[in-house]
Amino acid sequence: MSADLQALIEAAQRQFSEAVTPAALEDAKAVYLGKSGQITTLMKGLAQLSVEEKKAQGAAINQAKQAIERALQARRQELADMELERQLQAERLDVTLPGRRRQSGGLHPVTRTMERIEQIFGSMGFDVADGPEIESDWHSFTSLNNPPNHPARSMQDTFYVDLKDEDGIHYNLRPHTSPMQVRYAHQHVKKYRHLLERGDVLPDIRIIAPGRTYRVDSDATHSPMFHQCEGLWLGENVSFKDLKYVFTHFCKAFFEREDLQLRFRPSFFPFTEPSAEIDIQFASGPLAGRWLEVAGSGQVHPNVVRNMGLDPQHTIGFAFGMGPDRLTMLRYGVNDLRLFFDGDVRFLSQFA
Repeated sequence: MSADLQALIEAAQRQFSEAVTPAALEDAKAVYLGKSGQITTLMKGLAQLSVEEKKAQGAAINQAKQAIERALQARRQELADMELERQLQAERLDVTLPGRRRQSGGLHPVTRTMERIEQIFGSMGFDVADGPEIESDWHSFTSLNNPPNHPARSMQDTFYVDLKDEDGIHYNLRPHTSPMQVRYAHQHVKKYRHLLERGDVLPDIRIIAPGRTYRVDSDATHSPMFHQCEGLWLGENVSFKDLKYVFTHFCKAFFEREDLQLRFRPSFFPFTEPSAEIDIQFASGPLAGRWLEVAGSGQVHPNVVRNMGLDPQHTIGFAFGMGPDRLTMLRYGVNDLRLFFDGDVRFLSQFA
């Protein structure tokens, strides 16, 4: 290889090593290997040589070209390695830093209340009934002594879906969990039908029915979707005295206080007769001296007992309905129901 070609290779290697970016390297490549580059010019000059000179000079030029291409490829790899190292340094993790702890979740305060209610009533022998949230008109209203056009429906028959029952009436989002009482009673009668056929007494029905319910209502103490828990105890000799004992025991256990009083205030509900609102009063604390409504109750109406498939002449009992959301507000001192459903983790984490 001639001294001129060796000098050309060294010049190319030097210029490649001085290129600090891929773009600069490609510019340097064009000087030697481009369409107008020095190697390309030398290759074109071979046409003027004899056959023997062309063969010898062509081989030497080809060796110089290969040497320049190797130097180019080596520098490309160096620049790629340098870029990778830069990225690794920029994205490097400091393993000596403390790790980021994943915060543990917790139960929603209303869920805590629902579980607490189930636990307390479970200790008194009450089963938990469950049922669909999309209900028929008959289960939601008619079976509960609340026929069509009854004024008591005005604030309840509010959310309907595009699904009809056998009478052509649209199904609705249940406004209360009372339909679960009727459904449970039907299952109970079916289960013990052999006792009825023999004229024997059926075991008592003693259940609570917690779940989500829906009505058009929204303010600081009401929500279109809310929770309700109803209770039912039916038997041969179940009286208002049993209702008072059961609910008093529940309230004292739920609030973990003995210094509260209960008041049964006469009221009206189509599915009970007589009916009463249940108020509580604390002897101490920020709510001391105020009567607070927490539930509605009453003796189950004979028509409702009959719609359950039972004989109201031999079956009597009580029912009650309360709002776990309101109980949660009272227990934790929250004054706006909407805070429970805003999804603000800062608020909810207080109960975790």
